[in-house]
Amino acid sequence: MRIDKFLSHAGFGTRKEVKKLIRSGLVSVNGVVIKNDDAKIDEISDEIMIGDELVNYQKDVYLMMNKPAGYISATEDANEPTVLDLFTKYEGKDIFPVGRLDKDTEGFLLLSNDGDLAHRLLSPKHHVEKEYYVELDHEFDESYIQSIEEGIRLNDEEVCAPAKVCNIQGNSLHLILTEGKFHQVKRMMIACDNEVRYLKRLRMGNLWLDASLESGEYRPLTEEELLLLEGE
Repeated sequence: MRIDKFLSHAGFGTRKEVKKLIRSGLVSVNGVVIKNDDAKIDEISDEIMIGDELVNYQKDVYLMMNKPAGYISATEDANEPTVLDLFTKYEGKDIFPVGRLDKDTEGFLLLSNDGDLAHRLLSPKHHVEKEYYVELDHEFDESYIQSIEEGIRLNDEEVCAPAKVCNIQGNSLHLILTEGKFHQVKRMMIACDNEVRYLKRLRMGNLWLDASLESGEYRPLTEEELLLLEGE
């Protein structure tokens, strides 16, 4: 693999940015400084350093983002900004959003290039929970709790899987789903004679959104966090 492609894949910047690193003499391969950005390396066996930092090869990428409103959960779109527009690293890693959040919904978004993990997390048969914080137009009518927890009907053809309602405080609540129908939370609340004013996803499975991530920020999952997801 070319050294510039490798470093970009490893998360050290765009191809243009890592070329500058290489040409500045900061990159060494097996103890030898490399200044040619098209030099070939063995990403498995060679020891690549940036300054005093050892670069570890990572084929799969797992990232947690605190998604801001105004971005769609897609890899590209002709008219709207996507969550991938927020990235300055991981060029060429083919990452994609695992599941989707509506354009105006905020919070926990997992991005990866691991299709197998994405399938397991999104498959209805695995019943992976997604928890949301919901603010409504007016006070939530608790008489709808039973309908939601038994599977509320959205229309003549669509019935939701049973969900959980908790932490009700006036016009706010937490809603826990195991499926991802189109605009599901919003449509569920319309079926409850209410309307969503603010929506934020807090967790997926056993993994909670890192409260230290500002809106639009992201970071790699730790090994412990990845195990939590893989255990779903």
